Amino acid sequence: MAGVYEVSDFRKGLKVEIEGQPWVVVDFQHVKPGKGNAFTRTKLKNLMTGANLEVTFKSGEKFNIPDVVQKEMQFLYKDDNGFSFMDTTNYEQIHLSPENVGDAANYLIENLTVYILFFNGKAIGIDLPNSVVLKIMETDPGVRGNTVSGGSKPAKLETGAVVQVPLHLREGDMIKVDTRTHMYIERVNK
Repeated sequence: MAGVYEVSDFRKGLKVEIEGQPWVVVDFQHVKPGKGNAFTRTKLKNLMTGANLEVTFKSGEKFNIPDVVQKEMQFLYKDDNGFSFMDTTNYEQIHLSPENVGDAANYLIENLTVYILFFNGKAIGIDLPNSVVLKIMETDPGVRGNTVSGGSKPAKLETGAVVQVPLHLREGDMIKVDTRTHMYIERVNK
């Protein structure tokens, strides 16, 4: 056992091991009632399955530190079996299934640098950069007079993802998209 965390160590993004599975703390709230013992309400996300869990822990509970490692890798290509990535330091390649990649597939373009999560030496998931620049492939035509502050319309991006964009944007425009919220950020000059 490498070490332990206590409930008092909880913070957003902290990775803990519960029943042999790696979890990340999404949200937490330390509660000290007037009567009784302190406790912590916690929202956790399983790094292997993506499942969410809301649980309350008593003050002083301990958790193992999971063997989770992040490696910087470059996305190479997608095929029928999944997604291929390359370690930029030693050129080793790994393959992730669509289940391991999940929603991140909507933002993967060739040569994008990402972080692959490994648990006990096995690749289990992917961390994207906070934003990516993608090309609009399909959207309704922009109408003269539509401004940045107007409404929005759906736009299909080069990866197949669909996001809401301002009315003035056209096919072929490059936009920055937040990978955490799946929202349009800004137009990018080519």
